[in-house]
Amino acid sequence: MKRLRFINFRRQMMELTAIYHRPESEYAYLYKEGQLHIRIRTKKNDVQKVILHYGDPFIFIEDKYEAKKEMTKVTSDALFDYWQVTVSVDFARIQYLFELLDKEGQGVFYGDKGCVEHTQENLDADGNGFKLPYIHEIDGCQVPSWVSNTVWYQIFPERFANGNPNLTPDGAREWNAAIAPNGDDFFGGDLQGIIDHLDYLKDLGITGLYLCPIFEATTNHKYDTTDYFEIDRHFGDKEVFRNLVEEAHKRGIKIMLDAVFNHIGYQSAQWQDVLKNGENSPYKDWFHIQEFPVTEDKLQNPRELPYHTFAFASYMPKLNTANPEVRDYLLSVATYWIENFDIDAWRLDVANEIDHQFWRDFRKAVLAKKPDLYILGEIWHTSQPWLQGDEFHAVMNYPLSESIKDYFLRQRKKTEQFISEINSQSMYYKQQISEVMFNLLDSHDTERILTTAKGNIQHVKAALTFLYLQKGTPCIYYGTELALIGGPDPDCRRVMPWDRVSEDNDMLNFMKQLIQVRKEVASIIQHGNYRLEEVKPDVLSLKWNYQGIEVQAIFNQSSEKYTLDRDSVDLASHCQFEDGQEVILPDGFVITVSK
Repeated sequence: MKRLRFINFRRQMMELTAIYHRPESEYAYLYKEGQLHIRIRTKKNDVQKVILHYGDPFIFIEDKYEAKKEMTKVTSDALFDYWQVTVSVDFARIQYLFELLDKEGQGVFYGDKGCVEHTQENLDADGNGFKLPYIHEIDGCQVPSWVSNTVWYQIFPERFANGNPNLTPDGAREWNAAIAPNGDDFFGGDLQGIIDHLDYLKDLGITGLYLCPIFEATTNHKYDTTDYFEIDRHFGDKEVFRNLVEEAHKRGIKIMLDAVFNHIGYQSAQWQDVLKNGENSPYKDWFHIQEFPVTEDKLQNPRELPYHTFAFASYMPKLNTANPEVRDYLLSVATYWIENFDIDAWRLDVANEIDHQFWRDFRKAVLAKKPDLYILGEIWHTSQPWLQGDEFHAVMNYPLSESIKDYFLRQRKKTEQFISEINSQSMYYKQQISEVMFNLLDSHDTERILTTAKGNIQHVKAALTFLYLQKGTPCIYYGTELALIGGPDPDCRRVMPWDRVSEDNDMLNFMKQLIQVRKEVASIIQHGNYRLEEVKPDVLSLKWNYQGIEVQAIFNQSSEKYTLDRDSVDLASHCQFEDGQEVILPDGFVITVSK
């Protein structure tokens, strides 16, 4: 009888419960060009070395593992170390086993059966290894190649620029950024206003425009769509929009539209038919209705509405996207604007409240029309279920946003904790997903960053600089480059202060410089190795290394000067030159690029 061998857990020094790996996930996946990324997590400072034993599972039967490769500790957070290795295989399949060694040289093997004793017998045992039986390229997470090199600019169309006063709604308020808007105010922004300022955006360095909804709706924000096939009459018409796309494309600027498919507007023909005809309406199954007749006038508590809505907003009834008619209707909307106007991306509003099957159908439909279209979901939390390669390419990276704002703007997070959070987030997703994550600091849904920073422009510059040096595709909210303020919605939607545009506007010039630096180092950030560390108390260093080029940023969050041992930098803020060296003052920062 074959004798089973078990680990002596009493003698084992390694923390086995911290070890984690999952095949066919962000821990084991096809990256590109036949490269596999394999990751494993261990307790922080617990494991000295990790070796991956791997090979073809059919060759293994005769010859055991064909190769081994030492893994690299790529990052650490407060609790764990993360290791990674890149391997290639000849026959699109792999079997692999982890060998983990602690500082005393004691080891374990870790595979499909968990942790087993560090013996040759267990290394050679067929059932201990993880397997990827066949690696299909079609199952991989493929992303549009252009996105990682894009710098986005978000526009709330009603507040950006008035290009056609004939379209301005009656009762529109004065175009004045000092006015804090009310929820139902109109100011007269339109699509022609965007066209008129495309050269301004190009000069700023923008290569992608993210437009909040432009379809027919009753509100100023347009998230209550009445007709998905029409441009809102206060914004213009289809020919104006066509011109916007064409003129943007001439300038190398992509266009992303906002798809509000979770709910529809109260004044939409479909919902009005339900209100009129009740259970006899052909649209009654388009919504989540619990009780007929559908009335709200007798209900004082919005939580008692007889139908589901976005939040508890009675004017935004929720669509039943599992209904085949609703699905086909919305997919026809999504493909219409691609086929007829050549848009480049869809941003998907309230994406986490819509069923996964609809998004799988959506992806197939839109990519059939334009294979390199960018699909971006609005999700405010970690989003692995939507980023497996069959739904979205990326999501709006609000976890990163909040960490940066807590550290640089609110200044309520210690440097050590900030480093831990950023490092942990870097391991959330497969690398190709991280390369196209939509990185932002504020939006139409949040207070503006200058307000968050209590008016400290230097803190805003530092936060933006850190953001623009992260893997992913960065976005700036309209007016940030002109130091626009604003509290929570609706105050974050003030009009664009065009009167501030000048050659000597400090914030505007800074953003131009920062965007230029980002473009120059984008490939290094997207493909390189990074290190985030505290080089002195509250002095933060971020480094990227790729193909012999190093990008480093130093952020001085301390109360003392920090002397940089070099006499030139690529971007500096709140610094001075002393004795042939660059000195970073408190709240200052520098970026250097060296070979």
